[in-house]
Amino acid sequence: MHIPARIRPWLAALIGAAVLVLPSCNRGEDACELDPEIAKVPVSVQLERLEVPFFQLKNNADVNRFVETHPLFARQILQVQQYPAQAQNATLLRLASNPDLRRLYLKADSIFTTPKLEAGLKPLFQHIRYYFPSFQPPLVETFVTGLSQHLFVNDSLLMISPDFFVGPTAKYRPQMPDYMLRRYTPDHLMPTIALAISSKYNQKQTVNPTMLSEMVYYGKSLYFAEKVLPCTADSLLIGYTNKEMAGVAFNESKIWAHFIEKSLLYNTESFTIQKYVGERPNIPEIDKTCPGRVGAWVGWQIVRKYMAEHPAVTLRQLMSEKNAQRILSESRYRPKPRRAER
Repeated sequence: MHIPARIRPWLAALIGAAVLVLPSCNRGEDACELDPEIAKVPVSVQLERLEVPFFQLKNNADVNRFVETHPLFARQILQVQQYPAQAQNATLLRLASNPDLRRLYLKADSIFTTPKLEAGLKPLFQHIRYYFPSFQPPLVETFVTGLSQHLFVNDSLLMISPDFFVGPTAKYRPQMPDYMLRRYTPDHLMPTIALAISSKYNQKQTVNPTMLSEMVYYGKSLYFAEKVLPCTADSLLIGYTNKEMAGVAFNESKIWAHFIEKSLLYNTESFTIQKYVGERPNIPEIDKTCPGRVGAWVGWQIVRKYMAEHPAVTLRQLMSEKNAQRILSESRYRPKPRRAER
């Protein structure tokens, strides 16, 4: 069951486009112990649960007070500057009294409690500031968007829509294919945030991007998420099932051979590039069992190999490196066939 159609147009009109900004953990258990140096990094989590005051709106005065009290949210998310005050107030009051939206809020609030969110955000922010000392944690606000936007982030604001991440127990779920829907669970929230924040630091080739440059760009994002969420399973970072993770790991050399044999690395056609790094249930060009976005996964392995070969390179230096060819060449990435492949 989904949010009734009569609600969605109002939410879409008020809320901007979503930021898109993925076997279990194959990193050692010691990586899941917070480094004492990172534990000392001072950060504070400023978290505001906007659903509470929002669902108490009763009249125009309440709406005006809500907008004035939360200016970043009103400007960046509600984009109130684009609407006459009368239309804005009428729409917000309608949403605040909508029973379906309230039910979404109550379900999401029962799963994403304030202590749970703070417990996830604080070490994430500590890791980011450890690697990027100038990082200033943004104000964090939660708001039930009615499944119209899952996340917004910029330097000053991180807006989380917890209703997107409730998971299979939710009465209402985002309208998307199952292979994408499975990435919207409580365990996927922090990886989604980390990947979104990575775009602040991740530099890329913007003129005539190639398959390789896109693969390495997404690979750097995943490597960033891996470093700032060291206790998180790789499957959660990239959004694959354990079976898919085992499959791509076992067939890594075959996947790489496909890119080489088809001369794909330096292809600049956006349609072709998206077939390998964009959303798809699978990539039959390689194999019907090969999961979508496998180009991003290969890019991740290239970046991992590059960093293993260059231990002196910092995460900040990696993220600022735009030359994907240099990363590939200096990584010496050459996956070897598994015994069963020969």
